[in-house]
Amino acid sequence: MSKYELALVVNAKIEDDARTEVIDKIKAMIEGYNATITNVDEWGKKKLAYEIQKMKEGYYYFIQFEASTDVPAEIEQRLRIAEPVLRFLCVKQDA
Repeated sequence: MSKYELALVVNAKIEDDARTEVIDKIKAMIEGYNATITNVDEWGKKKLAYEIQKMKEGYYYFIQFEASTDVPAEIEQRLRIAEPVLRFLCVKQDA
């Protein structure tokens, strides 16, 4: 099992309940690949460095998890089609 961190920028124009639901679905998806979530860090609403889909702000989330090496590619493939997710990046953390 390797340690990974998933950084997400979620659309700031959706309701709080919908945003919470999106994050819960992403956490459930990660756990569905037999991964263990170790930490979820919510940074809140921040100004974006540049406009994405005509939006200037987004909600930032960082999810740390432990998983096998094939899981990040599967997660990224699923996140590409997730509409409320503006940007994402999954990186392997040092042991």
